[in-house]
Formats: sequence, C-alpha cells, structure tokens
Amino acid sequence: MVSTGVITAIGTSTVACKESLIAGRSGIGKAKHLQTHWKDEFPVGEVDLSNEELAALSGMDAGLPRTALLSAIAVKEAWEPFRAKAEGLRTGFFSANTVGGMDLTEDFYSGFHSTKDLSSVQDIRHHECGAITDLVAHHFHISGFVTTISTACSSSANSIMMAAQMIENGMLDIAIAGGADCLSKFTLNGFNTLMILDRQPCQPFDDQRRGLNLGEGAGYIVLMNEKARKQCDAEALCIVSGYANANDAYHQTASSPEGIGNRLAMSQALKRAGLQPSDIDYINLHGTGTANNDSAEGKAISDLFSEKIPKASSTKAYTGHTLGGCGGVEAVFSIIAMNEGLIFPNLRWQIPMSDLHWTPVTTLETGQNIRHVLSNSFGFGGNCSSLVFSKTEA
Repeated sequence: MVSTGVITAIGTSTVACKESLIAGRSGIGKAKHLQTHWKDEFPVGEVDLSNEELAALSGMDAGLPRTALLSAIAVKEAWEPFRAKAEGLRTGFFSANTVGGMDLTEDFYSGFHSTKDLSSVQDIRHHECGAITDLVAHHFHISGFVTTISTACSSSANSIMMAAQMIENGMLDIAIAGGADCLSKFTLNGFNTLMILDRQPCQPFDDQRRGLNLGEGAGYIVLMNEKARKQCDAEALCIVSGYANANDAYHQTASSPEGIGNRLAMSQALKRAGLQPSDIDYINLHGTGTANNDSAEGKAISDLFSEKIPKASSTKAYTGHTLGGCGGVEAVFSIIAMNEGLIFPNLRWQIPMSDLHWTPVTTLETGQNIRHVLSNSFGFGGNCSSLVFSKTEA
C-alpha cells in the first residue's frame, strides 16, 4: 500500500483529517447542505462544502451526484502522485457506495411528484451505485478493471479485500480501492425509521449510548505489486496482510447478540495474516454507537482476545457513520495510526458498558509502537469484514 486519500466532516485530505483526529475535533453537527425536515433533530457528519466547492476540488461537474464528487476528491489525492508514471500497468478501480445518485433522484422526485415536469429527468441517470464508480473511473481514465461493491457498511472494506486478492493473484499491478457515500434524505429517513439515530453527538461503546450519527465522506488506498511500485517510484506505507468476510445470517439489520459473524471475520483475517490475537496493537472499531452493534462487536472482541484486549477506539464519533465509505475512511485512519504511532481517542465516552470487561481508549496516545492494526466494518444483513494492516518490516 503506497498512498491514501480521504475526505470527511473533519477534513478534506489525509493530513487535514489527521490533524483533526489528533486535536480531538469532531465534525458532528447540524446539517447545512442537506435540506431535510430533520436538520434540527439529528446531528450529522457533513462535509462543510457545497457541491460547487466539491466540484472545484475534484475537477468534476457540480451537477453530478455528491457521492461521485466526494469519491473523486479522495481518489485524486491517492492516485495523482502516480497516475503519470503508471503507463502500461494493469490498473483496477474498486469503489463502494450505497447511496448512489439518490441525492439527485430524491430532488427530482419531489418536483415531479407535484408538477409531473420531466425537464430535469436527466438528474436520475446516475441513480444506481455502479454509475458513481463509472463516473469517477472515466474522470481518471481508469478502464483496466472497474467494479462496484455495495454490501452496506462493509462495502469499502470488501472493495479493499477484493483489490488485495486480485493483486496477490497476479491479475492487476495497481488497485485503487475504497468507497464513498454522501448524506441523503432517503438514508436519514431510513435510519430514523429503524430508530437507531442519536439526537445528540454519538457515544460509541458507552453504556448510555443512544444510536449513531450518519456522516458522509470517502476514503481510498492505492495498492501496488512490486513491479508497479518500482516503476512508479513509490514507497510502501504498509501492507494489507489480512482480510476476511463472514456472515452470521442473523437478521436483516442487526448482528447476532454474540457477535458470531464479527468474531469469524476478525479471526479469519488474523489467520490469513499469519498473526495471533496478541500481535494486534490497535483495533479501529466499527463502533457505530447503537446498542446492538457495540455490544455484538465488543463481545466478539472479548471472546477472541480474551483478557488481553488490544487498545481500541471508534472514530465514528469524529466523522459519523459514512456507510459505504466507512471501511475506506477507517482504513486511512488505521494507516495514519500505525505510521504515526497514534491511538485516537473514543470521543465522548463516559461509562463502561455493563456487558464488557474492557473499555476503549479515551485520550490521545502518542509514541506507540503499532505493528499491526485490525479495522472492522460490520454491515446490515450480517455482512462482516475485517482488514489487517501491517508495517512493511513486520
């Protein structure tokens, strides 16, 4: 892995996000750009830039879906340093999302429902999730291999997993992998219907947690084989040493109470990396702040790591839950943590969970020797994925 790109509510680049993580600066607040009935009720992790401002950063048209604009900004940061040097190399683009062009579709529908005016029907042509990937791939002239992953909250972790597999099996030289999602009225209303939104800034892994805050953003990493790394004169930041996807098939929107799928994903990722649980130095928790998620993930960690729980924290209290983008965003955060020797605090934590024997890190820890990071992304439908990032010298 040679580079990262990210944009979230706490920053428009890897460096900006790192500075906010270190400063303990949360991006959760009142929606400004999302025009929703619930803007005074549910705080969100919104990128505080208009579509026009995002378009200027990305080089794309402001009339495109917001997810595509966010995606392009993060891809640009990760890919531009090597793009000109990659001539002749087999390059793939693995991009995840769940919202697609819903932001434009719902605006079109609102007008069409009342007026039957079809003059803006072109706004729905990029509705499906795959259209977002195609727009960004076309913008960066990537055509070797392009695919979209949409498996709820594990989407971009799965895109990184697939990219790593294709590199390992000699099918590609370079893979740009991650994901993006923007806020939309549809997703906010949907999560409200599930009654898992927090009306205050969320408190992951706190005994009094009330639910999650939705967020938006994008995160990508660039993977290269040795041939590509030499041609692009790229320095390895780390390796994707392990990965796994599992499913407990328990419920459409809930993890099994025991965290069966969560544990399977983590244990199989460690096995693939050739590591023991004791080798993990930091866990970037999925940690959404809902009663079910944090309990299931916490119990699975207790079961797998026993009494020797690694330092762990959720960064969703900074960014909100970026849905299809969270695995990519948190992959970037995990890599920052490892390479900078940092453990980011689990913001707003106050009371230990009654059903766990361990607690997350709540203050910034610096100067840490972090060799291996486990990053969890657990989605609806029991689709659970874990990634392991390791230092190249490990």
